[in-house]
Formats: sequence, structure tokens, C-alpha cells
Amino acid sequence: MDKATQLVEFETMLLGRHSLRSRRGPDAMERSAYILLSRLRIGGLMSIGQLSDALGLDASTLNRQTATMMRSGTIERIPDPEGGMARKFRVTSQGERRLNAERALIVDALDSILADWPAEDIAAFVGYLRRFNTDIERRSGEYWPRPLAAQPADH
Repeated sequence: MDKATQLVEFETMLLGRHSLRSRRGPDAMERSAYILLSRLRIGGLMSIGQLSDALGLDASTLNRQTATMMRSGTIERIPDPEGGMARKFRVTSQGERRLNAERALIVDALDSILADWPAEDIAAFVGYLRRFNTDIERRSGEYWPRPLAAQPADH
């Protein structure tokens, strides 16, 4: 296995299996909830159809995920403020707190992993990851909005 894309495949498979969270426990957030909450935080109110388009998941999967998340109090379903027929989901204050806590644990783990890396290596790594993700998004047509702080300097 020496073809470059085979090496990329192998390393992305390994990356996908790692949990950057230092501990798992009863309050650990499921990866799917973390992704969905992150998307709602960045994108604002979204319907099942919009989430399906954004996440590339079918409506039945999202109905199960959102029902679980509503029971846990991390999201709520509200009427569309713009008068549309579809109800929208939004992150609750409890969802914001849990997402912030989960993200802090992951950032702490990354701080530990990258502690010995020079700043220029970290910046290069971020650049390569962003390029890789945006190329995937361009190919799939499923774009993930990025917060302003995450935009490259030339934007």
C-alpha cells in the first residue's frame, strides 16, 4: 500500500476512529449530536429538510436524532419565524452549554496532542485540513459554513 491516496485513505480511517475526548461517561455527547448542534449553531434555524441537505442524511435518520436531542433538552422545534410551513430546530441554552463543554474537552485534548508541534506546523495542518474539507464539500455540493475566525486570511 504505497499509492499516496491509499495512505490518505488509511490515515483518514484512523482519524475517524479516534475520539479526541479524554473521557467517555454518562454526559458524553454522541458524535452525531455534536455535529448536528455545531451545524445548527453556525447555520441558525433549520428544518429536517435543510438538515438533510446540509448533513447528507435521510429524513428518517434525522427524525430519530432530533427526537433524542429534543428529549435531552439540547434542541427545540419551533414554528418558522418567517412563516414557512416546516418547523425549525434551534439549539437551546442547555444545548449551547453542552456543546461548549464538549468542544472545550476536545480542544484541551488537541492542545495536549499538539503541544510539541511548532506553530507553523499547526498552521500548515489547519490549512491542509481546510483545503481537504472544502474540496470534499465542493465535490459533494454540501458546504459547511465556517465561522469568520476560521476563514483563511485572504477571504
